[in-house]
Amino acid sequence: MDTFTYSHSDEDLINQPIGYWASATGDAVVHHIRTMLAEAGLTQPQWWILNQLLTCDDRERAEVVGILRGYLDVGDGKLDHDIDALRDRGLLAEDADGRIRITDEGRAVRESAAVRQQKLRAEIHAGIPDEEYIRTLKVLQRMIHNVGGAAWHH
Repeated sequence: MDTFTYSHSDEDLINQPIGYWASATGDAVVHHIRTMLAEAGLTQPQWWILNQLLTCDDRERAEVVGILRGYLDVGDGKLDHDIDALRDRGLLAEDADGRIRITDEGRAVRESAAVRQQKLRAEIHAGIPDEEYIRTLKVLQRMIHNVGGAAWHH
């Protein structure tokens, strides 16, 4: 395991801007995840689409797009493009009514990416106890609330 050293002392960290560190974390982690997904032949939206279809025999295309629009920062038509690309690769099938479902090949690609995703999660969380991770998320959620922001919650 690589040796890790904090950038600042505790006394100096207290004055560091949360916006910078939260953004830098998001950028680094999302880049790492997207790189892994690209190695598996998927984009992040395609990964999320396959996951939406995993637990359901079939769904309306519009329903999947509507659900994911709340999670992903994508413009109009981009999710439809990703659905089309998955369909064209044979990873999902679509009927004439716009209902889509994951195919056996799609399940295999999704499962392979899921195994990679678990390894990636372990990498990202290395050296961070679950209690610290939970506390960090709670702190970030509180900061979002404090500034009147909104973040997904279920």
